[in-house]
Amino acid sequence: MKKLFLLLWIIPFITQAQVISINQDNTNLIYANSINIEDIKKHVYTLASDSMQGRETGTIGQQMAAQYIANHFRKIGIPPYKRKTYYQEFTVKSKKHSCKCSTCDADAINRRKNPSEISGENVLGYIEGTDLKKELIVITAHYDHLGAHDGEIFNGADDDASGTSAALEIAQAFMDAKNNGDGPRRSILIMAVSGEEKGLLGSKYYTDNPIYPLKNTIANLNIDMIGRIDEYHEDGDYVYLIGSDKLSTELHNISEEVNNKYYNINLDYTFNSEDDPNRYYYRSDHYNFAKNNIPVIFYFNGIHEDYHQPTDTPDKLNYEKIEKITRLVFLTAWELANRDDRPKLD
Repeated sequence: MKKLFLLLWIIPFITQAQVISINQDNTNLIYANSINIEDIKKHVYTLASDSMQGRETGTIGQQMAAQYIANHFRKIGIPPYKRKTYYQEFTVKSKKHSCKCSTCDADAINRRKNPSEISGENVLGYIEGTDLKKELIVITAHYDHLGAHDGEIFNGADDDASGTSAALEIAQAFMDAKNNGDGPRRSILIMAVSGEEKGLLGSKYYTDNPIYPLKNTIANLNIDMIGRIDEYHEDGDYVYLIGSDKLSTELHNISEEVNNKYYNINLDYTFNSEDDPNRYYYRSDHYNFAKNNIPVIFYFNGIHEDYHQPTDTPDKLNYEKIEKITRLVFLTAWELANRDDRPKLD
């Protein structure tokens, strides 16, 4: 009788312990599922609206977009970095010409000897971790685009309002987790960068003048164009991954494991090849981190007919695709943030 009573007394505690374990296992999914199409659409339609005038770096439109991003960080409770500001301002010289006017002789302009000064802002949302807070994951997306030329606005919905919206949603999911006591062990830096279209200027400025030590940065996840379907795929259940195995096989394996466990998206490595003539590995903001020996993953949907055209508008995006890839990036960042060890360099 005593044994039966003891068993009946223990069972509720065993059940409770099991429930706690299950809840802990699914915590990441709770926050991943908070990333939703409605919020993504709101961000995309705002950033890619005509009022932003194509968000060309150094223009009022780009500054309006920066303010929108900073306001989002403020709204979800991310404090200004180092308690001062959300902006990392930069002024750099660049010879690159990004105008897409049909009348421009871009090749001649690109050869100009006197570089022009370009001013812009990176917008930083720093979410402090817990026991491993000195280490961090940087999640980047460029919010600038090509501006307005020949009376037409280059809205840049896919390039890269899609990636920027994903970064904003990831920021909110991590802040929800932090506010509920489930915050990441490592810190998360969500950084919307400008100057990408003019030569990766914003990310280069950050890696040359890091706010947080590069030696403590364990990985960079870069999101640049995830809202369209290219000519090589029939549906949106894919994403090109570039760079995941260049510096750390372990990072690549973690990425694969997270995808296999939760989503089984077609991870396409076509453009990851060393002899890829497109050289996408060198063409977006992750490369400035890779140059500093920081493992990277570049999430990308490929080129389409509206790339760098005024026809890259919000109505053409596949928002289910953006939602799924954004959740994948979040869960990958979650795994990296909460593991005991950082990914090993090869």
